[in-house]
Amino acid sequence: MDDASARTPGPGKPVRRIDARSLRGLAHPLRMSILELLSLDGPATATGLSERLDEKTGTVSWHLRHLAEHGFIEEETGRGTKRERWWRVVKSKRVLNTDEFRDAPEARGALSVYMHELVQQYYSRVVDYLNDDWAEEWRGVGTLSDWSDLRLTPDQLGALNQELMAVIERHTPAPDAEPAPDALPVIVQLQSFPRKPRGGSE
Repeated sequence: MDDASARTPGPGKPVRRIDARSLRGLAHPLRMSILELLSLDGPATATGLSERLDEKTGTVSWHLRHLAEHGFIEEETGRGTKRERWWRVVKSKRVLNTDEFRDAPEARGALSVYMHELVQQYYSRVVDYLNDDWAEEWRGVGTLSDWSDLRLTPDQLGALNQELMAVIERHTPAPDAEPAPDALPVIVQLQSFPRKPRGGSE
């Protein structure tokens, strides 16, 4: 399974494949929350992040340094002070292929933490969307949909995912493109996976 969950994908951005070492550096609930906030809302300080996450500033600072050591974030130079550093996400498309860890038992724990936290983040975003009060022009344009009547081979499922990713890329603006005045950040969450039959007729 390829997980392009970078939150910062886009044309012209380098691809970073997550290996076992960087996975262990990322697979922590607080570090993943920090990275998500920096990815979705832009650069921030440890103080600002600690207020949003209800964590001690020292704890957040330690995790920020850890993320930086593994190359997920970097200091935004020319901003802030010696005592208050600003951090931003390194702009790359992060790709994790779970098949690469099939024969790496030392990474399975980190992989499990990462995937479960990722699913929780996806769920929380949907809840936020449902709970927010939207202006009229934004009502009805989002969607929560699922299809359960497909029966595909592995090759067909792979082809389906590639076509869907290509559609998203066509709508992804170039890094230097100016958004329209009425544009808002949009999250696309795509989940497609096989399901083993359970129960049913004997």
